[in-house]
Amino acid sequence: MSTNTQISAYVPRTLKERMERYVRASGVTRAHLIQQALLHHLQALEELPPDAIVPARIVITRDSAERVRDRLHHPPEPTEEMTRLFDDR
Repeated sequence: MSTNTQISAYVPRTLKERMERYVRASGVTRAHLIQQALLHHLQALEELPPDAIVPARIVITRDSAERVRDRLHHPPEPTEEMTRLFDDR
């Protein structure tokens, strides 16, 4: 008797297309890829603190996006701590 069971999930078409490209390029089966991805993700969720998990997608407001853009175009001066961290001496 098999210990395996089938699961089903709806995913965005673009995600399925990415999976199919990877499967074709690497030669692994879809089942293996999905199983490994799920195992890795669950292990990370179990072993890492919640604030260490970076979501795959972050949704921000227009104001937040503008602040991010401004910071990228006009970064703040480094703090003393950052200067020491990156100092080669």
